[in-house]
Amino acid sequence: MRGLITALLLACTSAATLATERAPDVVLHGDLTGKDIHTYREVPFDVPAGTRRITIDVTYTGREQRTTIDLGLLGPDGFAEQDGFRGWSGGSKRRFTVSATDATASFLPGAIHAGRWKLLLGIPNIRPTSTAEFTADVWFSGDDEGFGPEHGLSPPLKVADGWYRGDLHMHTAHSDGGCLNHGGTAKVPCPLFLTTESAAKRGLDFIAISEHNTMSQVSEMRELQPYYDTMLMIPAREITTFEGHANLFGVARPLDFRVGSATVPDWNALTADVASAHGLISINHPRRPNDETCMGCGFTPKKPVDMHGFQAIEAINGRDTERKDTGIPFWEAQLNQGVHITGIGGGDSHDGSDGARDEFAGVIGTPTTVVHARELSMEGILDGIRAGHVFVDAEGTKDRMLDVTATTGDASAHMGDALKTAKGGKVHVAVSTAGVAGAQVVMTVDGKRKATQPLGTDGAAAFDWKADTAQHWLRIDVRAADGKLLLLGNPVYVGP
Repeated sequence: MRGLITALLLACTSAATLATERAPDVVLHGDLTGKDIHTYREVPFDVPAGTRRITIDVTYTGREQRTTIDLGLLGPDGFAEQDGFRGWSGGSKRRFTVSATDATASFLPGAIHAGRWKLLLGIPNIRPTSTAEFTADVWFSGDDEGFGPEHGLSPPLKVADGWYRGDLHMHTAHSDGGCLNHGGTAKVPCPLFLTTESAAKRGLDFIAISEHNTMSQVSEMRELQPYYDTMLMIPAREITTFEGHANLFGVARPLDFRVGSATVPDWNALTADVASAHGLISINHPRRPNDETCMGCGFTPKKPVDMHGFQAIEAINGRDTERKDTGIPFWEAQLNQGVHITGIGGGDSHDGSDGARDEFAGVIGTPTTVVHARELSMEGILDGIRAGHVFVDAEGTKDRMLDVTATTGDASAHMGDALKTAKGGKVHVAVSTAGVAGAQVVMTVDGKRKATQPLGTDGAAAFDWKADTAQHWLRIDVRAADGKLLLLGNPVYVGP
């Protein structure tokens, strides 16, 4: 047990070490002596009005002499009052966070009231002749902070530029995920850990757990992230309305999803709220039906929508690439309207045991969204999606790759980038792939197929295209010999 606690502490500490943090709002100091053994100490600090999250990091000396300090937290109303006792971690954690919506394991989410709070210290051991000093750094967040490494979730798991594979859409017991119980006798709400374990077995670098309109999963994700030290867990929610669904990433605070109500009259009001919270929002399965078979699933806004408020579209949902309701035509229609928006994929799994196999059921990791990012962190992945540095592996393999470079003169651009061209200038499109031997490469310009050629034995292909005076987008897909989509590329935007 002590080994597990030590490993958890080290994992949390190493994640925190990687963080680039602002200075703490309050720093608490104190001294201990041998007389403090088996006592509790309350260390007060004042929380200002408007605070939505409190994060505390505690360090102390004397560990080499077996000094131990346990940590707890009390709200301003005292131990026994509502939202008074906020948790106790013993000595297993150095850093913890609490907010209205989530908290580090051992601690309780709840309202953050202004007033005098207390860091609660317990001293189970300090030798009679020993002394120790403790320091507690305290941060107050007034906005929607809470997913960064300083808060113990979504730390950079790998600080390296490269391609990272993940699934951006899945559900657990925190919304409508279900699976067979342990005895195999009945379907029950599916525990979140089954989803994370299935995703880890698929070899994914990141997952986004996107529950319907709620963030109740975040506290559990905080508990699991140190264990899954090679798979980034991104908190998300599926904004589920009567006029469509959209995945929201990177926002911790509650966000009013009631499109069509007095408080959220239309999608533009919702995306404006997302923008103010610095989030990323993506329309899900836009061409699904919106009727009794799938209420609200299709994107059917009643009022005009400024599509620039969205950063991505789920072009592939599950295994829909060969069905009429695939989102690819909807995505391309937005590109043709001049909206630079990223095409992504999502498995939409509702069975964390990965046992769903019928035509419409989602499977974890199928498709896989592959993102070129500066690092494996939430910020890195979301910035990569915003930039369009993405392709979608439709069958969710572990090794298929697609890279596209468009050049004209000395200028070059990759998927998601813009390439400035002159009238009559030649654009050379170089394609490199892996894991798709014998496939065909298709170049699409403004939604129309312009050229197809088989891959070379080296996995490469190339196209030339002549620019004119208009703005265009071109992208590359990889298809099997029978025409089945294998890899979906994002556009390069070309024009004067």
